[in-house]
Amino acid sequence: MLLGAIEGGGTKFVCGIGTPEGEIVERISIPTTTPEETLDRAIIFFEKQSIEAIGIGTFGPIDLNAQSANYGSVTSTPKPNWSGYRIVEHLKRRFNGPIGFDTDVNAAALGELTWGAAKGLNSCLYMTIGTGIGAGAIVEGKLLHGLTHPEMGHIVVRRHLNDSYDGHCPFHRDCLEGLAAGPAIEARWDRKAEQLESTHLAWEIESYYIAQALVNYTLILSPEKIILGGGVMKQSQLFPLIREQFLNIMNGYVNNNVISKDINDYIVQPGLGSNAGLCGALALAKQILAS
Repeated sequence: MLLGAIEGGGTKFVCGIGTPEGEIVERISIPTTTPEETLDRAIIFFEKQSIEAIGIGTFGPIDLNAQSANYGSVTSTPKPNWSGYRIVEHLKRRFNGPIGFDTDVNAAALGELTWGAAKGLNSCLYMTIGTGIGAGAIVEGKLLHGLTHPEMGHIVVRRHLNDSYDGHCPFHRDCLEGLAAGPAIEARWDRKAEQLESTHLAWEIESYYIAQALVNYTLILSPEKIILGGGVMKQSQLFPLIREQFLNIMNGYVNNNVISKDINDYIVQPGLGSNAGLCGALALAKQILAS
């Protein structure tokens, strides 16, 4: 049996065909242009194989309320032509099987819980720090949904004493994403993250903001594992800095050996590497097929 997977990004849609065991057997990368062109190319790719279900983890915000008239659509996005577009409805015109639909970060969290760094656990949080910041969570074995889907990249954090940057977010200016996403790093230092030396002050400031967020998520959601991905997290010096700041800010409040003694195994890199999003979409397909 084969399943289809779509990792939908603002720059590209990565489509894959894989097995229920999480193995990707074929993939293609499609530039994100208009919704019609992008999704039609995805369908053409899937029509080469006989697949039983499709899972989509996409950029948002999106409507995840199955009772909503706008279910399966992008809601409001600066990406031209995508606001209000009904992704699931478009795919159903040419695919009769079940379609799982969620955010890209929720999908990645599901992939990591199913086959990656959180395998065997009942909860986890996946956070990506790149062009933007987003996080998805699984709590008691279920993807976290509610009034909308989580928008954890836009929480408010305390200012670092040595940071005078105004912030990059067009909605909140100095929320987490506005202070710690890739564009904020570049605007603050006039250099891209990968061009900054590992001892630069940027990383102390960056780790301070990310650690605050992780403390908040831990206190609210109590995940058994925190997984950090995205382009900014490819800077290997960040992980030890974030763990140290996390412990300092938490200050022993959560008295659990997983945190106090095994912090290196609590805040980790994706077990699926760069495949977290695509494997997560595969896990969505597997989940919707089973239900």
